[in-house]
Amino acid sequence: MAAPAPAPLREVSIPGARLVHRGKVRDIFELGSHLLLVATDRVSAFDVVLDDLLPDKGEVLNRISEFWFKRFEATRKGFRHHLITIDVRQMPPPLPKHLELQGRSMLGRKVKPVLAEFVVRGYLAGSGWKDYQQSGAVCGIELPAGLKESSKLPEPLFTPSTKAPKGQHDENVDFEQLARIVGADTAKQARDLVVSMYVEAAQFAESRGILLADTKIELGADADGLLVIDELFTPDSSRFWDARRWEPGRSPPSYDKQIIRDALVAMNFNKKPPAPRLEKQTLDRAAAAYREIFERLTGTPFVRMAG
Repeated sequence: MAAPAPAPLREVSIPGARLVHRGKVRDIFELGSHLLLVATDRVSAFDVVLDDLLPDKGEVLNRISEFWFKRFEATRKGFRHHLITIDVRQMPPPLPKHLELQGRSMLGRKVKPVLAEFVVRGYLAGSGWKDYQQSGAVCGIELPAGLKESSKLPEPLFTPSTKAPKGQHDENVDFEQLARIVGADTAKQARDLVVSMYVEAAQFAESRGILLADTKIELGADADGLLVIDELFTPDSSRFWDARRWEPGRSPPSYDKQIIRDALVAMNFNKKPPAPRLEKQTLDRAAAAYREIFERLTGTPFVRMAG
């Protein structure tokens, strides 16, 4: 008989490891010259962390990131990133005994983060669509007239934003503002890197019947230059659409927490904590969407690493 599914993980405590940050989804611990990023099953919507959990969400996010890091390692000479391993058995003490973190934890190099969010948009969606309706531009970048919601853009747009402190919202900035924040050379290198990564990932995803509408990438820096940190092309950092259901003029269903957002909107949620509890059916649908995008992108069935 198959082992029962593990209980969804809300938060983590690891004796011997110092908790340095508890985000909306990830708990981050310091381990000497390394960081441990643990992806929990917490879910947020409208900047509010819900009391409800999404089973398997953390492991899906973690393993999709690992998939992309390894893929870019294979396709790009000299591709640099922070990931060392997601296998707790290969991590330093006290981690190997914490098998409940298997698959959902990421040991990474500790580097200085670049204090900006690097966003690339390939389709007109979300805040970009609202911006275009009002101004004919996205983040100050003029676009052709007559585009519809979800239209494919003539070319990918680099639309960075600030990295706001906890409790505040990121703000879009233009390239000149970004250069003043992180330095001109870093801004140019970051733009070239993330746009080319988006193009490569979008082409791969499309080969799997998935459209990568937009994404957010985080970068760090060390003595050797820039490297990719945190998560990469996951349904929390990216907007994925089923290519078969895409049609300009409407917003197709996305493989992320949109199911959660839609349910909260239907409940007239005021976007202030605490959020109302959601029905099990809604949570099951959202969890299934996360598992499905894992399987479609990686080409492998989702089987929990922790058993």
